[in-house]
Amino acid sequence: MRRDKQESEWLNSIRSEAPGLRKGSPVFTADLKKNTVLINNFNSPITGPQSECSTSRRAAPAEKKISGVSLWDGFLPVKVNLCLSCSSVFLCGQIGPVDTAEFMNAASECKLSIIDKYLADGGNPNVCDELKRTALHRACLEGHSPAVQMLLEKGADINLNDQLGSRAIHWACRGGNLTVIEVLKNHGADVNVRDKLHSTPLHVATRTGHAIIVEYLLSCGAKINSRDREGDTALHDAVRLNRHKIVKLLVVAGADTKIKNHASVAIISFVCLWLKCYVGNPRQTILANAS
Repeated sequence: MRRDKQESEWLNSIRSEAPGLRKGSPVFTADLKKNTVLINNFNSPITGPQSECSTSRRAAPAEKKISGVSLWDGFLPVKVNLCLSCSSVFLCGQIGPVDTAEFMNAASECKLSIIDKYLADGGNPNVCDELKRTALHRACLEGHSPAVQMLLEKGADINLNDQLGSRAIHWACRGGNLTVIEVLKNHGADVNVRDKLHSTPLHVATRTGHAIIVEYLLSCGAKINSRDREGDTALHDAVRLNRHKIVKLLVVAGADTKIKNHASVAIISFVCLWLKCYVGNPRQTILANAS
């Protein structure tokens, strides 16, 4: 009798949490001993734990799902999700063991609960993929500042290099999210560190066209005339790639236009080639076209 009452209360709780359940809607009855839920006399297995319905997540909007419903097994409530669109039933409020691949994907997708679970279970925050990219590298590239903050606070090494010598700040410059760069800087990231190609974060931000990152790096003391393995400075790259706004930023900030790269090409040579169809002072033309 007590179990009948509990199941009745459970059904009422479903209806209270999902006003859309009206006459003709599925009727749920739990049997946790058999690990099933009876939906309109059809046994549906309880799967999980998972955070969302893998069956309908691409086909049904979120409002078609009911979450946080209690199933009763004797005196113990168990939280589940019930998906009205496909009648799936799965555990919620819990995350099972997280493997390395899930952790790495969670960093790319900013799934903080999965990151937290992996690390809370003793997972290595500095685990890397076949290219030696860490979860921190991935989160930086995708611009997920909350994930970056969490990883750093839980032991991720900000100075680890990937296979090409890129650190987290190089990946953040590729991603172009200023907040991520600021988080890294606040945790001691070196704005002048070089990868195996001798590229600095300023080189990377210039090549990827992130003017706001270039401006921030310069304000943080980035060395404006640092040269990569080919002898190119950021200004060489900016002119060669037609990054007009970045050219202006670098010139105004005092970049040396006379430096030659290892091919003995000075920046002014790039500028003259770039501006061959213009008449007048090359520097003034650069500034005019960058505004």
